[in-house]
Amino acid sequence: MDQKATPSLKNELSEHSRKRKSSQFILPHRINKTSSDRNAYELYPFHSLGEHKIFNGLDSFAGWIERERTVMIEGYAGVFWEDMQQEIQEKLEKRGYRINWVRTADYFKPVPEIKRITAPFLGPEDSVWGTKCTLGMADLFDMESLGRIRPSQDSDINICIGPGAALSGWDAAIAYIDLPKNELQFRMRAGAVFNLGLDTPNEPYKMYKHYYFVDWVLLNKHKKQLTDRIDLLADGQWEHTINWMFRDDLLEGLKKISSSVIRARPWFEPGPWGGQWIREHIPGLNRDVVNYAWSFALITPENGLLFESDGYLLEASFDFLMFLENENVLGKQASRFGDEFPIRFNFLDTWDGGNLSVQCHPNRKYIREVFGENITQDETYYILECKEEAGVYLGFQENIEPEAFRRDLEHSQETNTELDVEKYVQKLPARKHDLFLIPNGTVHSAGAGNMVLEISATPYIFTFKMYDWLRLDLNGKPRPINVDHAFNNLNFERKGKRVQEELLSAPRVLEQGKDYELLHFPTHAEHFYDINRIDFRTSVHRETGQAFEVMILVDGDSIEVRTEDGTTQVLAYAETFVIPAAARTYTLTNLGDKTARVISAFIKETS
Repeated sequence: MDQKATPSLKNELSEHSRKRKSSQFILPHRINKTSSDRNAYELYPFHSLGEHKIFNGLDSFAGWIERERTVMIEGYAGVFWEDMQQEIQEKLEKRGYRINWVRTADYFKPVPEIKRITAPFLGPEDSVWGTKCTLGMADLFDMESLGRIRPSQDSDINICIGPGAALSGWDAAIAYIDLPKNELQFRMRAGAVFNLGLDTPNEPYKMYKHYYFVDWVLLNKHKKQLTDRIDLLADGQWEHTINWMFRDDLLEGLKKISSSVIRARPWFEPGPWGGQWIREHIPGLNRDVVNYAWSFALITPENGLLFESDGYLLEASFDFLMFLENENVLGKQASRFGDEFPIRFNFLDTWDGGNLSVQCHPNRKYIREVFGENITQDETYYILECKEEAGVYLGFQENIEPEAFRRDLEHSQETNTELDVEKYVQKLPARKHDLFLIPNGTVHSAGAGNMVLEISATPYIFTFKMYDWLRLDLNGKPRPINVDHAFNNLNFERKGKRVQEELLSAPRVLEQGKDYELLHFPTHAEHFYDINRIDFRTSVHRETGQAFEVMILVDGDSIEVRTEDGTTQVLAYAETFVIPAAARTYTLTNLGDKTARVISAFIKETS
């Protein structure tokens, strides 16, 4: 019988304090596992570890510290370190212990020095982009001073706490406090946390840029170096409690999903063009929001994986899976992509919403040289649902004059006047199950009235907006326009008839059985991934061929996935999942009355 996560404490889901700014409910730290109708989208998909594998509370965590006596408490940016220290102090003092604390925050280099050494990676002040940092965690610290601090012989318990604690060099156990990146951003927006080594908050978009290009890069490098050394992992996303587990149980859980079925925890965000489809069709979301624009269904740099034991949930970043099991996950593509998961799935909801900005993405050389990324943002739009009048803006008109297009874009921006977009850009009708191809450099926009499944290479923030329909963001501020970046990348040869010939995927049948079809939706030569769709009435059995697939049910009520090791999981309409290469074989079984259709994205053999 399938299990569904239902909140045990309603107020926990509604937690919204001065330290957290978001309309998204916080993950419940404990759930009731009840049987349910798995035709409904699951917000909290988890892998069960069995009994007594996840522990709750700072009291039990303090008990572990008590047994170890000398520990390093490592972790991610955004954890409320001072609050955690205070609560642990109180619990250990009640047990009669004298505690010596060493806080890594006291050993950061001076703020002006940290700003100086990170500035080259943050780009211009008014830009939303920088370039990936090449520093290491140790570069932020006064390592000579930190390295001199040793455990005190006059204290019963010694604790080094904060990001970089392991740099102290102590011969001690390590606890790692992880924090989901969505919760980090909610704390950032509330001004409750700072960037690494800094002592004041900044505008949210500047803090996000600093996190993306500097802090996350440093923290992830450091986390990877620690994966073989940590003794336990804790989830720090709640203000007054933690859930934690020992390393061996984490490793067992990651090993299991790396050879069966992987489901990341999705999260959702409103936006200035957002629509109403997600809010109306995905139960459990906060409906007291203006819209939902995005779903981070599988954007692995920001997604987590949920584990469960005795009803307790613990979210570990997707990074841990890739650091430890990338060969199982990626199979024959592991040597190419390493610990970067290369494909992302997300939703763009313009149903009863607005048009996305007119935009393009950087070419491979540009994103590598300017932003430090390894792969670029080659996208496709698969139309999950759409209204009768819906369309997709894609490619230029045959008579495009680049200079005139640029003049009109700049005039619109300077005078706040409307641009006649269709004078320059084609608008193509959208129909359910259409696939639009958007290789880098292609002008495009999802029009209003769509529910788009965006299938793309993993980079996800490098969008050069040229025109944004004169609207403001949800905070009443203009959104950045990036005409210069766009014109450094636009491909003006994608115009006229070539657009419909090259950028509209024409599916063809690859295989056909008694009650199934395997259809190929060809992608563009620029795309390193390809797309198939499996349509079936009963069940279909497939082999992975040492390659992974990212999949989603795009038609039908629900399906069951069974992998070679006997793992079964039920997936509802619009749920994303990964079949890792090490699964070897899998069987999809239709649990509904109508034909099930499953999209599969995978790396091209020749790319």
